[in-house]
Amino acid sequence: MAPLHALHALGQPVAAHRPWPRSRIGAEVWGRIGSELAAGRLDLIGLWGEPAAVHVAVMDHGEPPGIGVFSLDCPDGAFPSIGRVHPPAIRLERTAQDLFGLRAAGLPDQRAWLDHGAWGVAAPLAEPARAASAAAEYAFLPVEGEDLHEIPVGPVHAGIIEPGHFRFTADGETVVRLEERLGYTHKGQESLLQGASIGHAARLAGRVSGDSTVAYADAFARAVEAALQVDVPARALALRALMGELERIANHLGDFGAICNDAAFALMLAHCAILRELVLRAAGGCFGHRLMMDRIVPGGVTADLGADGEARLRALLTEIRLRLPPLVALYGNTASLQNRTIATGAISPDMVRQFAAGGFVGRASGRAFDARKALAYPPYDRLDFDVPALREGDVNARVLIRLAEIGQSLRLIDQLLGTLPAGPILVELPGADSAIHEGMAITEAFRGDVLAWLRIGTDGRIARCHLRDASWFQWPLLEVAVYGNIVADFPLCNKSFNCSYSGHDL
Repeated sequence: MAPLHALHALGQPVAAHRPWPRSRIGAEVWGRIGSELAAGRLDLIGLWGEPAAVHVAVMDHGEPPGIGVFSLDCPDGAFPSIGRVHPPAIRLERTAQDLFGLRAAGLPDQRAWLDHGAWGVAAPLAEPARAASAAAEYAFLPVEGEDLHEIPVGPVHAGIIEPGHFRFTADGETVVRLEERLGYTHKGQESLLQGASIGHAARLAGRVSGDSTVAYADAFARAVEAALQVDVPARALALRALMGELERIANHLGDFGAICNDAAFALMLAHCAILRELVLRAAGGCFGHRLMMDRIVPGGVTADLGADGEARLRALLTEIRLRLPPLVALYGNTASLQNRTIATGAISPDMVRQFAAGGFVGRASGRAFDARKALAYPPYDRLDFDVPALREGDVNARVLIRLAEIGQSLRLIDQLLGTLPAGPILVELPGADSAIHEGMAITEAFRGDVLAWLRIGTDGRIARCHLRDASWFQWPLLEVAVYGNIVADFPLCNKSFNCSYSGHDL
C-alpha cells in the first residue's frame, strides 16, 4: 500500500488547508492515486473541480482512517481520468466536465451528466463560461438480445417526490439493465455559494437536501471552523448532536414505513408516520423548527434547549421505546412482507467496498463505516454507541440496519441529555485577515457521510465550496441492486436506498 503520507511527500503541501492535508501534485502522482483506488487500497470520498484545477479526496483503511486531498492543475483544461480505472469516479468526472469544462482524458463515458442543455451556457463555472451548443438527446446505453423491451419511468413520478428518469431494459418482468438519468433538480448550488458571505452560505448549505439539513449545516459549519481554527463551545457541540440524532430517527422512521408501504403494507406507514410526527413536533418544540433548519451555524448553534426541552425529549424517547418494538415484531412476523424484502435488491460486500458506500446501504452489505465512530468528531468522541452491520445487502438488511440505528440514536440522546454541558452556544467568527483559509469536514447524515470542502477568500467570503452527498456513491449501486429482480420490485429497492436527488444534483 502507498500510504497517504508517501503520496503527499510527492507533492507540494498547501499550508492553509485543515484539518487534513492537501497537496498539489503532478499527473504522474494523480495516476498513482487512481491505481491505488482501483486496487482497493484507498477509498474515493470526493472528486470536484474548479477553473483550471481538479481535486480528489481519498481515505485509507487505517485506524483511524487517514484522509488526504490532492490537487492537479489543468492549464489546458484536461486531466487523466481516474474513472477509467475506478468506476466510482465516472459520474464525478462527468460533473466536473459539465460545470467547469474540465476534460477527463480516457474517461469511458463522455456524456453530459448534470447538463441537460437547458442552462443557456456550457461549463457555467469555467472562467469564462462557454456558449451552449444545441442540446442533444441523451444517448442511453444500448442493450442487445431477443425479447427485450424498454420501460421508461419518470422524470415525473406518480408520487410527490423529486424527479429522476429510470430506463429499464427487461426480459418479460425481469430487469436486465437499469440506467439512471439524474440532474433534474440541479440548482447551481456551487455557483450560489461562490462569493457568498459565510452566514448566507450556511443557509444555502442547509438547503442542499432538506431531509438532511442538520447534517449539511453541521458539515459546512465544521469546515468553516476548521479553516478558521475556531473552537466551538461544548454545549453547542452537544446540541448539534442532539439535532443530528433527532433528524436520523425521523428519517429512519419515515423510511421504515415507506418501504413497507411499497410492499403493500400500508398499516406500517400509518404507524411510522405518527412516530415521525412526534419526533418532528419534539424538534420544533425544543429548537423552534421541525426540521431544525438554520439552527447550526459556523461558531455554534442559534437555539438552546429550553427549560422543558430535556423533559420533552425524554418523553419522546419513552414513547418511541414503547411503540416501536411491536412494529418491529409485526414486520418480522408478517410472512408476506418478508417475502417481498428478503433476498430482494441485494448488493454484494465487494461492490459496496469498491464504491465506498456509506450509511445503511454500506452497513447492510458489511461496510461498517460511520463517520461518527471512524472519525470520532466531537461530541461523538466521548459517547458510547455501536455501528450495526450485516452482510446480506438486501432490502430486509437495509430495513434492519435502520431499525438498529434508531436504537443507537435513542441511546446517544440519553447520553447527551445526561451529560449536557453548561455554557455558551455560539462564538463569533474572526474577521477577514487578508489570508486564504481552507477547511474540510465529514459528517454522518442519516444516509451516510456528507463531505464539505471550502475555501475562504481574503475578503472573508466563500471563494469556493463543494458539498458531496452520500448518494453519489449509492445511486450507481441501485442500478446493480435491481438487476435480476422483477420490475414491480423496483419501487421497493429504490425506497430501501432512498438516495437524495437534490443532494446529488448540485
